[in-house]
Amino acid sequence: MFESFGFENTTPQQASVLFAVFVGVLFGILGQITKFCFRRALVGEDRVSAAGVWLTALAFAVIGTQAAVALGWISFAEHRFMISEVPAVAIALGGLLFGAGMVLTRGCVSRLTILAGSGNLRAGLVLLVFAIVAHATLKGLLAPMRVTLGAITVNLGDNVSLAALPGGAWLWGGLIAAGALVYAMRSGIGAGTLVMASSIGLLVPLAWVGTGFILFDEFDPIAMESLSFTSPAADTLFWSIASSAVPAGFGVGLLGGVLAGAMIASLSFGGFGWQSFESPAQTGRYIAGAALMGVGGVLAGGCTLGAGLSGVPTLSLAAILAIVMIAFGALATNAALRLSPAPRVSHG
Repeated sequence: MFESFGFENTTPQQASVLFAVFVGVLFGILGQITKFCFRRALVGEDRVSAAGVWLTALAFAVIGTQAAVALGWISFAEHRFMISEVPAVAIALGGLLFGAGMVLTRGCVSRLTILAGSGNLRAGLVLLVFAIVAHATLKGLLAPMRVTLGAITVNLGDNVSLAALPGGAWLWGGLIAAGALVYAMRSGIGAGTLVMASSIGLLVPLAWVGTGFILFDEFDPIAMESLSFTSPAADTLFWSIASSAVPAGFGVGLLGGVLAGAMIASLSFGGFGWQSFESPAQTGRYIAGAALMGVGGVLAGGCTLGAGLSGVPTLSLAAILAIVMIAFGALATNAALRLSPAPRVSHG
């Protein structure tokens, strides 16, 4: 469709960066106001209302994504979520590691990106370490481990998606959306928050359609992408140190847009403030958590947004496995931390 716009000096990739900035700014603003975070939805003190926000977003992401598929605008037939040889061990282990990491850092990567935009230096360091470790897992020292684990697969044949099960996509997608909305309505969140949470969810199909349909050009194709942070963080790191050789893509624009949107919202509505670490022990915990998320996000095939908010609406079984294992890793780590004694603080 992109070629029909008649652009002569703009490529689909360049347009995708601007589009990603737009989507990222909206997500940053809405995420800052609603405190959107998967970790909070699981183990936060306000987890009931936080889960209501997250599940509302998921419901609208599912409805919007499946509507776009039904209209023929996009298809996930060739997407990595739909490969028949599912690297189940890598996904399960990666999910556990990512879930543990986000508990140690007190935030999923999307939330930490928003916090970094609002002046939280702890979150900024976590993002840097996360990006470095993710890149090392994708293309560096940790890549052999990724390849080895990824080679252990389960062949699902044609049953890679809930859409392949009796009832089809609308039955299973409808059940997910309905269940999420029932919980959200009982969570006690206000109408304004529900509207903003649903808007976050609709950014998912907006991004899928934008990159997979509106910006599609068969002579200059780009990847169909939506909200995610693992690959974008690694891509942004690589682009920032080699921009003269590596052009920016959708992920770079998305990450930059989220940071900008969070800063705009925090400065406009309150909440911006410089924050840093309180102790060496806290610093070590956050760095360890960032490293776990970096490895885990790559192995699982995405973070709580890439595999969760964007992945589950595709009805991919691999994406569903990833978000379930992330949740299990977070719950198990939180329980372990509650049972463990408080660390001794050295004043030497």
